[in-house]
Parts: sequence; C-alpha cells; structure tokens
Amino acid sequence: MLMLVTGATGKVGRAFIRRLLADPSHGGARVRALCHNRTIDAGERVEVVKGSISDRAVVERAIDGVTHVVHLATCKETPDDVMDVTVKGLFWMLEAFRQSHSARQFVLIGGDAAVGHFFYRHDGPLTEKAPHMAYPGCYALSKVLEEVMLEQFGIQYGINHCCLRAPWIMEKDDFRYTLSFGDDVFGGPDWKTMVPAEDAERYHQNGTVPLLLDADDRPLRRNFVHVDDLIEAIMAAIDNPRAERELYNVCMDRPVDYGEVADYLRRTRGLDSIRIPSSYQSNWMDNSKAKFDLGWRPQYDLARLIEAAWTYQREPDDPRKVWYPG
Repeated sequence: MLMLVTGATGKVGRAFIRRLLADPSHGGARVRALCHNRTIDAGERVEVVKGSISDRAVVERAIDGVTHVVHLATCKETPDDVMDVTVKGLFWMLEAFRQSHSARQFVLIGGDAAVGHFFYRHDGPLTEKAPHMAYPGCYALSKVLEEVMLEQFGIQYGINHCCLRAPWIMEKDDFRYTLSFGDDVFGGPDWKTMVPAEDAERYHQNGTVPLLLDADDRPLRRNFVHVDDLIEAIMAAIDNPRAERELYNVCMDRPVDYGEVADYLRRTRGLDSIRIPSSYQSNWMDNSKAKFDLGWRPQYDLARLIEAAWTYQREPDDPRKVWYPG
C-alpha cells in the first residue's frame, strides 16, 4: 500500500498518518504526503511531494504508483483560490487516479457545508439522501462540487471511491475556543460581535460561554466530530468493499446542544452562560449508515468532548494557530 495524503499537514492529515503507520494490519503501508505551504518530516515510510494540487504536473507526480488516496486538501472562504485548488485540484486528482494502473481506492473527506450546515431548516435528520444545499459563500459551494464530481467520476469511469462527510472537526482544546468571547475564538460565530463590546470583554475574562439559540428561540443543535473518531472512520473505509461508491455522514451520535453545553459547564466548572439569539437552524446528522456499513462507532459524546477540550494542556511548541480563514 502506498497512500497519498493531501492536506497532510492539517489536523486530520497528521493524525491519520500517525494512525496508519502505527496500525499492525498495515505494517507494510507507506505514505506519500502532498504538501503545499507547510510540510511534514519525511522518514523511512513517509515521503513528501511539494506543490499545489491545482498544478496538474504536481498531481500526476504525486499519484504515480499510489494505491490509495485520502484527499483532505481544501480552501475556506478564499475566492481567489477556491476554484483552482478545491475544484480544479480535485479534477486533476481524479483524472490522474482513473488513468493509474496501481490506484485502487479514492477517499474524499467532505463536509456538512454541502447540505447547508445550520443555515437551512430540515424536517428530520440529515441522511446521506439529503439534497445538496450550499449556504452563501464559496466554501460551501466547493464542498457541493467536490461531492458531485466524485460521484460522477464513479459513474463515468467506475472508480472505487468513498466520501466521508464530516461536520466541524475538533481536536485538542478546539471546542473550548469555539465558545470564547475574545479574539482567540476558533471558527464562528464570532461571539464578541454579537454583544456590546464591554460585555464581550467581561464574558471573556469570566469564562462566560454563549448559549446559542436557533431561529425558534431554542438552544441550537449543531453537529461536530472529534478528529480521533473521523480517523477511525477513514481506517474503517480503507479497502472495505461495502464503502465502494458510498457517501457516509461521520459525526457524533447526537449533535452538540448549546443548552446542554451551558448546563454541563455550569455544573462542572461554575461557568455562567449568556443567551445569544440567532437565525440559525438546528439540525441532526444521522450517522447510522456509517455504523451499519463500516462497523464504526464514535467514541466522543458531549461530556467527553468538553472534558477533552477543557483539560488539554498545550506544550510551548504547540501554539494555537488557525491556518486558513473561515
């Protein structure tokens, strides 16, 4: 097995490479990491190819001799790059893959942005049959185009592909900082812009957390997945015949309920919360298909997600960084 990993320097890429190389059942596996702005250390079983997936020659060089692809590289809200990198890049990847004599499986990590995230109302749980519904912006559109392009390559050329559709991916202390009223907030919403500035500063200092309300004035429910659980889903999909040309929702069993978060942090850490009204919609991704086909089970529930984030201690050489906007 020679596994090409794009986006190898991100949180999922690094974790997946460590997990694959440590797995006794893949003792002969080698990794080729396609790196662009950042890089990882090469080693006995890891080689690095430098370049952008928007460059066809780079992609063809990277896929040469590869048996499997785990495609993680993407752009966020960067209109100048998103079509070249996310859309054209995936096209070059799939073109090279379908013409390869060694390629056996292509795994794409998709996102819940393809079905509207928490922007649109749904009548029931979001299954894999939910229609594509990109919310405003180029990132969500690119996630729709990725899934459609992958599916069409399977139809046109019969390639063995699998898409694992993930919501917001958490690791380390990420979840704690999704709830910050300060400049150190991770992702969105940007809570400090939703309250008066003096209140935001006080909430930040006191550790007050936002209790986000949905359009019906109820605590919002939003889907997450921990990186460890996503990695196990990737491992379960590799060379799994049931995964061929399938799409799977890979998420926690229950969405995160901001009311339950506020209650848990009040009980366990004495933190106050503040209700934040919004026009966002609660939703619930259904992960039962991944459980049934892949034998996969998420290990993180709400309590474990919170405890992992609040107890994590960063090393001095592991500063919190956000590598892309959005």
